[in-house]
Order: sequence, then C-alpha cells, then structure tokens
Amino acid sequence: MEFEKSEIEKYTDKYSRICREASRIDNSLHEKYGVKRGLRDISGKGVLAGITNISLIKSFAEKDGRSVPCEGQLYYRGYNIFDLEKGLENANRFGFEEIAYLLLFGSLPTRQQLEEFTKILAGCRDLPRNFVRDVIMKAPSKDIMNSLTKSILTLASYDERVEDLSLDNVLRQCLTLISVFPMLSVYGYHAYNHYECDESLYIHRPLNNLSQAQNILRILRPDKAYTDLEAKVLDTALVLHMEHGGGNNSTFTTRVVSSSGSDTYSVMAAALSSLKGPKHGGANYKVVEMIQDIKSQVSDIKDETEVSRYLAKILNREAFDRQGLIYGMGHAVYSVSDPRAIVFKGFVEKLADAKGRRDDFQLYALIERLAPEVIAKERQIYKGVSANVDFYSGFVYSMLDVPLELYTPLFAMARIVGWSAHRLEELINADKIIRPAYKSNVTLREYVEIDNR
Repeated sequence: MEFEKSEIEKYTDKYSRICREASRIDNSLHEKYGVKRGLRDISGKGVLAGITNISLIKSFAEKDGRSVPCEGQLYYRGYNIFDLEKGLENANRFGFEEIAYLLLFGSLPTRQQLEEFTKILAGCRDLPRNFVRDVIMKAPSKDIMNSLTKSILTLASYDERVEDLSLDNVLRQCLTLISVFPMLSVYGYHAYNHYECDESLYIHRPLNNLSQAQNILRILRPDKAYTDLEAKVLDTALVLHMEHGGGNNSTFTTRVVSSSGSDTYSVMAAALSSLKGPKHGGANYKVVEMIQDIKSQVSDIKDETEVSRYLAKILNREAFDRQGLIYGMGHAVYSVSDPRAIVFKGFVEKLADAKGRRDDFQLYALIERLAPEVIAKERQIYKGVSANVDFYSGFVYSMLDVPLELYTPLFAMARIVGWSAHRLEELINADKIIRPAYKSNVTLREYVEIDNR
C-alpha cells in the first residue's frame, strides 16, 4: 500500500536532487590540489594534526629505509596493551579503574592510589535527584546513543561550574561522566524496553564495592546476577576500547571541540555523536547482524568454499545489506593485525566454551581467516586486511546477553576515559582553535535581480 507524500516530503524529494547537483565535487580535484580526503593520503597515512603522550599505535616498521607493515602494537602511556592485560590476568583483578588512572595521570597507580581513585569514582556514581524519572524516562528512544547524548547535555544544567575550564574543574567533570555513563546508558535502554517494547522496568542501583564492569552487568540484568568470567571479559572489553590514539574520529572530535573553548558536556556530546556512526563505533552490531545473515543463508557454515563464496557476495553488494563491506575486517591504521582483537580472541574462546557457543566461535574464526583472502581477491588494496576489535566485541556482547541497542554505548562507556585524557591534554597544551583549510572551488557570478532569474 502506497501512502501519499506530505508537502514537505514532496519538496525534499525534489530539492534533494537539486542539492546533490549543487554540492557535487569532481573527485579529480582532490588530486589536482593535493587535498587529502579524510585527512589521509592516497596510501591511507593520516595527516599529522597534533602531538600526544597518551597512547601510541604501531602498524609499520622501518626496514631498509622503507615502511613495511608489521604486527599491530598499542601502547597506553608507553605500556604495551599485551603486558597490561597479562598483568591484570595474572593478578586476577579488574582493570578498568587501574587503566583509567594510567591514561588520565600518566603512570600506573600504587595500591593506595588505586584505592583512592576507585573510591572517588564510586562517590561520583550518582545522578541528580529525580534525573532518571524526569530526563531518562522522558521520550525514550531505541537509539540509546541519542538518549545518552541528551542526558549528558541535560547534566550540564545541574553543574554550577559548567563553563569553568580550570583543570581541577574539568577533571571533576570528566571523572563524574566516566562514573555515570553506564547508568545513563543502561537506564536509557530500560526506559526504551519498558515504554516502547512493553517489557518490565528495572532500575537497579550500582554498588560502590563493585568494579565498573560488575556494575554494568548488575544494573543491566533483571536478576543482577553475573559470573566472574562474564565480568572479567567485559572488563577486558572496556580496557581494550578505552583509548586508541588522537586520530580516531571521536577523539579528534573531542580535541577539535575542546580547542574552541567549549564546556566538557558539549565536548562529550560531540564525541558521542561521532562515535555512533557505523563507520566508527557502530560497527560491532553490524558484525553480529552479518553473522546472523551468513548462518541463515549458508547451508553448511563449516564448508570453507561455501562460506568464502557468500563472503564474496557480501563484498560485491549481492548479499546482506549490500554495502559491500565485510564488517569487522580491516582498519584505518592496522594491516597485519589489530592487537586488541588478538587479546580479545583468547577471552572470547573461554566465554564461548562456557556459554556452549563453540560452533559460533569456530564460525567467527573461519571468517577471520577467509575474509582477508576474499578481500585480497576481489579488491585492489594497498595494504593487508585483518580482523579488528569490533569483529569479536559484538560476539562477546551477544554472549553476555547485552541487547544490540547497547553495543555502541558500551564502547562509549570505555572510550569516555580516552576522551577525557585527550580533553585534558588539549586544554593543558593548546592555545589555538583547530581550524583546517578547505580549497574553495566556487565559480564567481554576478548578482541577478529576482525578476530576471
């Protein structure tokens, strides 16, 4: 059944085509004027826009005067992510709070410093009176990232020092947001699930003696129950997603908006808006949807030839969402391997065995192996392709019974730490607004009176 278009729909249908023609730019002009699209050169190398001491990404090594792809490495404040995760695993402790301290203050905490920091975060884990009822429960949305952004901007109204850019005040704001992001996200989901999906409503309070990962599972689940393995795997996910250099889209957004002198709440709202895009933080749920599609369309998911053939269809826009992407494969920086995916894979396998989803894990592992071969065959690419952290994170969240609507907000609950570190670094070191140049391609014209147009 076709519905008659409204006047605004008729108008936008017509003028969107006009807008497209007016705004189209010849791609050859980018090469002509040396414009680096997406702030990247033709080989994919990013344009230097700043300096940071917070993290380091290595994906190339110098060999005989040439840069050659190497196994990916990620360092937080100089510490290799492999070593940090191994240390946490050996000590059998949660790492979110410890690594957050590292990123914010530049060194690993002593036991006393960690205890004090954890206590401060717990003390910040509170919302203004009736905030859940008056803000989060109003106008619930399936898009929890939008709900989260709305809540962050509303919190600014409760802060008497919202525009104070002194370092101690910005740090206070950042620590508070790090603490309340899980509550704002999960409560936003429960509101949507209750009012829009007609399910029961649960609003559980976090406990001060629990880690961030434990509290997320506690306030998410109706029975507040979780296993130690589940909490440790989620904690690992949070640590791996905390920070990834200054060049990723949302962190760069953080620094750009910070450089304008804007307040912390507006900065984090801008970063959230960047992260929610499917080309950035929204990729993990697309992996889960793609896997579900493969399982429904491939008769034998253990048949390598059949799986490979279907992956080629996805890549050639003949299957799944017809976008031509094998989600979770490839990264703007890494080529040989994404260190976060490597760390994650070991924990994923343990959780899959505990959850009775060994077959699903084997399918993921098969696709991880076959996809680079398919992409290399079907595409002309300048570098290798490997699984990125999003490839396995969606699988983990599904095993943790996290609803799809919370996949990207979970990313935000971790990345808020990195954003905070970069905001502080930008405010401490920079005194200029970030303002890149654009080459104008405007054709000059003479003004024409309205009756002669």
